[in-house]
Amino acid sequence: MPEESPRRLIIEADGGSRGNPGPAAYGALIRDADTNMVLAERAEAIGVATNNVAEYRGLIAGLELALEHAPNAELEVRMDSKLVIEQMAGRWKIKHPDMRPLAIQAQSLAPFGVEWTWVPREQNSAADTILNDVLDQAQGKPPRTRRTTASTVQAEAETAARAILDTPTTARNPLAGWRDPTVQTPTTLILLRHGVTDNTVAKLFCGSGGSDPGLNDEGHAQADRAAAYLRRAGGIDAIVASPLRRAQETAAVVAEQLALEVRTEDGLAETAFGAWDGLSLEQVDERFPHELEAWLASTGAAPPGGESYDTVFERAVAAKDELLRGFAGRTVVAVSHVTPIKMLVRLTLGAPMPVVHRLEVAPASLTTLRWWPDGVATLRSFSAIPE
Repeated sequence: MPEESPRRLIIEADGGSRGNPGPAAYGALIRDADTNMVLAERAEAIGVATNNVAEYRGLIAGLELALEHAPNAELEVRMDSKLVIEQMAGRWKIKHPDMRPLAIQAQSLAPFGVEWTWVPREQNSAADTILNDVLDQAQGKPPRTRRTTASTVQAEAETAARAILDTPTTARNPLAGWRDPTVQTPTTLILLRHGVTDNTVAKLFCGSGGSDPGLNDEGHAQADRAAAYLRRAGGIDAIVASPLRRAQETAAVVAEQLALEVRTEDGLAETAFGAWDGLSLEQVDERFPHELEAWLASTGAAPPGGESYDTVFERAVAAKDELLRGFAGRTVVAVSHVTPIKMLVRLTLGAPMPVVHRLEVAPASLTTLRWWPDGVATLRSFSAIPE
């Protein structure tokens, strides 16, 4: 009897250019979604091209493999290219002339109902490896000896999990649920994202060094609700805030209801977005396509004239350390922005940096973290909207 085709397939695809533009290749594979087994793979050097062109070529190859091996299967496409995934999902416009014919070809191959999933780069290592193999060969270099199989993917997942679980700590009891605050007094940070501004509503990049807008009417109402909630909760010892106007205005509303002064902490400021400040994501994609792709792919990349996520992480951690020294064992409301809040949550969870792309922090929401004297950090609530 013929072997039954899988009902669900995962396509993993990638493309890379050494120079952007430069020598380029793509890699793609299909995987049985139920068994995780790699069924087929394809990789090819394509001469000189950009990263985006190579990534689209990888997607097309993956869709062709799916049609060849399981034409009736449900598909999920996983790529670390935010640009390709968002464009194929219909959430971003395709404006670059080199992308349009490739996107049209990919759309013609994609059946109805494809699930488009962005993944961090390290979760797309299988496709990355096979494309780099052929690119090395095309440049006269020995190919990599490592090959991707279901067992190696499983081993990588287990290694990543162990890296988080084995994070060094001096704590004898790392279990959050069994910690007794009457024995050890934690320092509690209640991270309050500022209320909305007109830029927030318009979904514009808005960071340090930009126009520095204040709260709009809705933002003031959100700050009022957060302040009332914190007043009812009680137990707040101090308020600190980012130096940016929207954070200072939010903090002032809270401080008035709690009868406390606001201290400014520069490390809590939003990312500096440089030349992108005041632009929408679509405008940035149109004017700075290569810089945007690099920024989405690497937390070490920065907008022109701005800061990288790695830099923001370092200063957010430094601000946290300063608060722990100054307010040990007390409860502090820290009024900040999306990115610093995400960075401190990531630190608390011991998670890899790409997790910040999967965290949504609502305006005027509360995220509560605890740091214990023995070094253990715990997450009590995330992006809770006060009522």
